[in-house]
Amino acid sequence: MDTTQLSTHALFPASGPRWFWLTARFRHLHRANPVLSLVGWLHVALLLMALALLPFDGRAVTGLAVWLKPAKFAVSITLYVWTLGWLLAGLPARAQCAVRGLSWGVGLSMVVEIGCVFLQAARGTTSHYNAASLFDGVVFGLMGVFILVNTLLTFWAVYLVWRYRPAGPAGYVWGVRLGLALFLVGSVLGGMMIHLSQHTVGAPDGGPGLPGLGWSTRAGDLRPAHFLGLHSLQLVPLLGWVLSRWLPRRAVLLTWLGAALYAMVVASLFVLALRGVPLLPA
Repeated sequence: MDTTQLSTHALFPASGPRWFWLTARFRHLHRANPVLSLVGWLHVALLLMALALLPFDGRAVTGLAVWLKPAKFAVSITLYVWTLGWLLAGLPARAQCAVRGLSWGVGLSMVVEIGCVFLQAARGTTSHYNAASLFDGVVFGLMGVFILVNTLLTFWAVYLVWRYRPAGPAGYVWGVRLGLALFLVGSVLGGMMIHLSQHTVGAPDGGPGLPGLGWSTRAGDLRPAHFLGLHSLQLVPLLGWVLSRWLPRRAVLLTWLGAALYAMVVASLFVLALRGVPLLPA
């Protein structure tokens, strides 16, 4: 079975028991992209470890439980690498050599990032924007290097899905292309936080925030726009797939309109944050 056939079956399966469908999808993902599949499972294990430590470690960093940030990063990276592996599996066989190289680069970047986040959590300090000591600065600098590497690899992924047609109906294909492009925008928005050396605009990091998320409720916060931009990787292809099933004749147009609306929401959140306006004021 070639890679395109594998991906088409995985993305558009026949009906069957839900548990069987789910395990079959994970098997297909592992066959199509073992690197990103295994990196995802590594982060699942790290998520379980962070959750296990959470009730027993009372330390707080920037006002939140010390193991909450590693847990959130583990969830986010798991979704990222599994989704990316899934989407790129739909490219034709002639693109799969590039996909393998890209996957190794993304996998390494994410392992380094989560390693730095867990290391600093274990030390009881923050991983991002931390230059309190030489060691802290080196850790954050290392993260910055691999964030840049991952962003460059995202440019490559965007090129691949526009250069080669992914498997699936037209609405889904455009969902993949537009979703990856918006994900790249979300990645670039993260660069603004690095530029400012914090994510809050108009107040120091670590003030009052939304429960569990920590997004500021008294000043602007760049994380909502960054978060929504990153998760376009899941939501926009899903929109294209749903529209291809429900409204196949209008799926492409509606996918474009949905992606445009999504981009407007991300841009609005970014502008509000730069103006110092919280997403949900206290």
